[in-house]
Amino acid sequence: QVQLMESGGGSVEPGGSLRLSCAASGSSESTNCMAWFRQTPGKEREAVAHIQNPPYTTTIYDKSVAGRFKISQDKAKNTLFLQMNSLKVEDTGMYYCAAGAWAGAYCRPLTNWGQGTQVTVSS
Repeated sequence: QVQLMESGGGSVEPGGSLRLSCAASGSSESTNCMAWFRQTPGKEREAVAHIQNPPYTTTIYDKSVAGRFKISQDKAKNTLFLQMNSLKVEDTGMYYCAAGAWAGAYCRPLTNWGQGTQVTVSS
């Protein structure tokens, strides 16, 4: 079972940037992709970015973050990243990473959720 630990959140003003990291440990043989999810109070957790594991390079973004966020991974270091630029107030939320199974157009989570990392965008 894969254990995940997110970090890198913080408070920024609109237009600012943050880089989230997700350190993975444990066995990941049953997974072939990773994803970032966001949750705000009163709402369901939603996926914002997906990436297939190497050798594939497919990335998919929710329309709300496309062009502003970039998902990437360093498989040698078992780390997933989310570069967040041009942040908006509506990007505020708790961000979680997940490892899972590629379902053609998204990464279906198979792992337990980590503790998440809080992103707050406000002026």
